[in-house]
Amino acid sequence: MRPAPSAAADKRAVDAAVAPRPTAAAFFDLDNTLIRGASLFHLARGLAARRFLSSGEIARFACSQLTFRIRGERTEQVATTRERALSFARGHTVEEMVELCRHIYDDYLAEKIWPGTRALAELHRRRGEPVWLVTAAPTELAEIIAGRLGLDGALGTEAEAVDGTYTGRLVGEILHGQAKGTAVRELAERRGYDLSVCHAYSDSANDLPMLTLVGHPHAVNPDHRLRARAEYEGWPITDYRTGVRMLRAGLPGAALTGAATGAVAAGVALARRAKAKS
Repeated sequence: MRPAPSAAADKRAVDAAVAPRPTAAAFFDLDNTLIRGASLFHLARGLAARRFLSSGEIARFACSQLTFRIRGERTEQVATTRERALSFARGHTVEEMVELCRHIYDDYLAEKIWPGTRALAELHRRRGEPVWLVTAAPTELAEIIAGRLGLDGALGTEAEAVDGTYTGRLVGEILHGQAKGTAVRELAERRGYDLSVCHAYSDSANDLPMLTLVGHPHAVNPDHRLRARAEYEGWPITDYRTGVRMLRAGLPGAALTGAATGAVAAGVALARRAKAKS
């Protein structure tokens, strides 16, 4: 059996294999794709720490987080949780929320980032491809996460504010399901991205409207419905929850273990496929 290439050699291959492709963007979901668990739970923790929430309210968010970790993302749960969070924001200022989201990232979310998914995002950036976070979480939190990770931008659920104060209403829809797909399509049109060469990463079948838009969908820590669809379609599957990397993308050698190693291998596979098409 041919020995597996070293991580350093893999990274050099990714760097050298593909010329910059500014029209080949990568879109990453947030909850359970880039971070472990649900971002809204950690937003609730931050709100509670600053006495925006009662102990009973934080307990309900904790229950939602537990359900999310066990059963995966459910459309009705996402809608209810976001609406509840928006109601708590009513009367607070945008400035307060932005500052709160900075603390939430630093205090809670930084340690929840999946190293492998972050490495994949960095590999896309190294290839000269724009990287976007696309999430149902509030825009303020999404933009801070994207900024901390050096991504090109973020799309999130937008809460209405009048004179810098939240009204408790949404601007448009919760960025979830079909709305997420629509937002990605509109972003691609504005930025001139070629969706046929773009990549998208998600854990949930609810994100199929986004995944099926692009030429290269990826299932990351997938729920059972997304795993079944990915296996049927032959999409790459990554599961960092077990430490096992699984790809139907021509990876050399046996399945690789470890999130960072898997991410490098995935990047090499992406680079080789792109080189083969060039």
